[in-house]
Order: sequence, then structure tokens, then C-alpha cells
Amino acid sequence: MWPQTIHTSTQHWTDNNNYRTGHSSLKFSRSKSLLALLSTGTTEVMGGWFSFSSPPLIEEWRKIPWGHKERDLQYVEDYQPHNEELRQLRILLYGPAGSGKSSFVNSVDSLLQGRITRQALVDATSGDSFTAEYRTFNIQKGGPGTFYPFAFTDIVGLQNGTNRGVGVEDIKQAMRGHVKDGYNFNPLSTISEDDHSYNKTPTLNDKVHVLVCVVSANTVNLLSPETAKKMRDVRLKARDMDIPQLAILTKIDDACLDVKRDIKNVYMSKSLKKKMEELSTLLCIPLNCIFPVKNYHSEIYTDDDIDTLILNALRPMIDSGEDLVNRL
Repeated sequence: MWPQTIHTSTQHWTDNNNYRTGHSSLKFSRSKSLLALLSTGTTEVMGGWFSFSSPPLIEEWRKIPWGHKERDLQYVEDYQPHNEELRQLRILLYGPAGSGKSSFVNSVDSLLQGRITRQALVDATSGDSFTAEYRTFNIQKGGPGTFYPFAFTDIVGLQNGTNRGVGVEDIKQAMRGHVKDGYNFNPLSTISEDDHSYNKTPTLNDKVHVLVCVVSANTVNLLSPETAKKMRDVRLKARDMDIPQLAILTKIDDACLDVKRDIKNVYMSKSLKKKMEELSTLLCIPLNCIFPVKNYHSEIYTDDDIDTLILNALRPMIDSGEDLVNRL
């Protein structure tokens, strides 16, 4: 008979299903051979007894201008490309299926519209890619027909196997501007010059100016070697084209109880810092090019602190893209 008691350093209590501390709810489930404690804290199994300890907060290691959202928002509002040939910076989002690429597009749109928007379709449950085609999302600025001078391109997620998800060669063609909007990726074959969705004469506006890897904080250490290799291969293709690269870590509130309680703990969370370092090592992306964000998911109104983190990721995307086109 499995014990139903959880010990902490300061409390000891028993319940059938739920355990509550000051800021978290811990749950466990039984099976014939397994007792699992579902929590984002650290659990140690000792002969059926569980010891739970939440990773301590550390000194804030990256400074964020909390409470000054308007400053960064004004920067985005005022941005205009210096290169007269460029109509919009193109920011390509790629990463594993279900990592939150489409949700990030919606979150940026929500931030800039000042209300929750749902421009990009998302799936709350599927582990497979919900995005079906190559699609560019423009963000309205002011009245209809007027858009911000940057746009996000969303693609099918990377998945295990050769017959699932988007292929690395197709992403390379997209970065070069050869893929038209609406193209449905075929995991079994790369787009060819004979395809009606193949753009034979891409302009500066068709090409990708910033590549952003999107990974869920919940799955950084669970990525399969095959998916990780595909992500690194995409990075190498982008490097050869001199395309700047950044990464965002999504679902941070699901990965850390302290961040779920208060998003301003994001850069004081020891566990999130470790996840960022793991992603940096996995993809060889410098730590100062990785930005944790919380996408809008259950909220029905925008939030200044969530917006602040999104802006903290968006500004470097704009700056990196601007630097690239100014070098051309």
C-alpha cells in the first residue's frame, strides 16, 4: 500500500489527491507499479515516500523594465526600415510541433492591438503540428489596410520521422524567399521549381530577415535527437545565408510554479535559467539571444507584465532584422 503523505522541510500533511502550499497545488496518481507526483518542483523517491522542494529563487540575473511597457511599445510603434526597398521585415518562426509558434503570433498581435486576438489558429491539445501551410501574418496598425513594417511567417512544426512535419530543405527554400504564401508542405518531398507555389524571382521582401526558434520550456530536455538535429541543421542553413537567429522559450508559467504565481519571477527562477542554458547548449545559441515569454492562452484581457516580456523578445527581432537589411 503506497503511503499518501508528502513531507516538506516545513510542513507535513496528508490528503487523498491534492496538496497545497502557499502558491502551488501538487497532485499524484497511483498505478500498479508507479506513484507519480505531478509538479514542477523537485521530487525525490525514497521507498514510496516523496520529498518535495521548490527550487529557490535566485538573484535576478537579467534586468527587465517592469512597469515601463510604454517605452518599448513606443519603440515598436516608431520603427520604420531604413532600407527603402523593404516593405516589411520577415520573421520566420520554426521549432517543434506544439511549441507555441502560432500562439506567439497571436500574443504579439494582442499586445499591439491592446486586446486578445486570434489571427493564427492554434490547437490546445494536439502534439502534432496544427499549422498546415506556409503563411505570413501581417499585424494591423491603425485602420484597415495599414500594417506594422514587420510580419511573422509561421510554418509546420518539426517532428520525428521523414514523413511528418516540415523538412529542413523546405525551410531553407523559405528563407531564400522561394516559397509563396499558402504552400502546403509535403514531408515526403521538397518544393520544386515546377511547383506553382515556387517563387522563382524572390525580392528582398520575400526573403527571411530573422530566424526565431520557438521551444516550450516543458520540453527542452525532452527533445528527441532527431528533432534537435533538424533544428541545428536549420540554424546552419541560416548561418550560411547570414540570417540573424534568436530563440524564445514559451510556456514558462507551466514550467515553473514561481513564475505561474508571479511572472516577474522569470529571471529569478533557477529552473528556468537552467532550461535556457540547456537550450543554448543544445542549439549553440548564445544565452543573450534566448528570451522567455508567456503567450496569451487563458487570458481574456491583455496584461502589462506579459506584454513586457513579449516586447523584450520582439525588440531584438526588429533590431536584428534591421541590422541585416542595412548590410545588404
